[in-house]
Amino acid sequence: MTFKAFLQYILPHRFLSRLVYWATRWTFAPWKNWLIGTIVRNYQVDMGEAAQPDPLAYQHFNAFFTRKLRPGARQADPDPAALLCPADGRVSQAGKIVDGRIFQAKGQEYTAAELLADEAAAAPFRDGRFVTVYLSPRDYHRVHMPLAGTLRETVHVPGRIFSVAPFAVEAIPRLFARNERLVCHFDGPRGPFAVVMVGAILVSSVATVWDGLVIPPYASSVRRKSFAGQGVTLERFAEMARFNMGSTVILLLPAGMAELDRLEPQQPVRVGQRLGLCPATA
Repeated sequence: MTFKAFLQYILPHRFLSRLVYWATRWTFAPWKNWLIGTIVRNYQVDMGEAAQPDPLAYQHFNAFFTRKLRPGARQADPDPAALLCPADGRVSQAGKIVDGRIFQAKGQEYTAAELLADEAAAAPFRDGRFVTVYLSPRDYHRVHMPLAGTLRETVHVPGRIFSVAPFAVEAIPRLFARNERLVCHFDGPRGPFAVVMVGAILVSSVATVWDGLVIPPYASSVRRKSFAGQGVTLERFAEMARFNMGSTVILLLPAGMAELDRLEPQQPVRVGQRLGLCPATA
């Protein structure tokens, strides 16, 4: 184990995340301008895509980090049968779920039941497909719908707040099933699917379009919230949530819902890009 990976076990995750949550909302101009400028320079953020292209015009760092894009900066694949990428970033892994097990990296696996914190909810995905997308600090941090769907339930699962950078994904067993996360269960025309928003060290904050800020507060036990009968229906490509600071999105699909395109680890992807096709007969 590398020293960087070892540090992940001993750092005070939640204390650091609370500190950064406050720091990224501080409106003191010299501070927020320095922080925004540092990220724009070091990560070569393309502000030409933003609805507000002036990085110093944002109220605080988190407003910059969760910035809207200008109209047309992202477009959905025109094929109505296309499965859309939910986030900008890079493919961490993608492929088949084998007997309920999901590949993480370099021999590391975790189960769908662990990720969803529910054996019964994981059953439809036992031999399905998954796509894991890692968002870096340079990326657009709003998450969009891969398919049209009606929200059935959210599950806020407590856990650690390890880094989700590639070095940690390769070194920490079952990382995505151990981190704090928000599981969003949808029912679509072709069946159920899940979008999992996995938190990461330094903030681990998630907001949804239907509930606003959900994380923090951090959970001490599994928190379920039913949306059955409330009519929370989102169209394909619609915004569904955002990360306040970066993290990872995991999409789970049941067997037969979609056939994935060839997606390679570390392949760059963008919101609305085709990830595969959903057969009309699924």
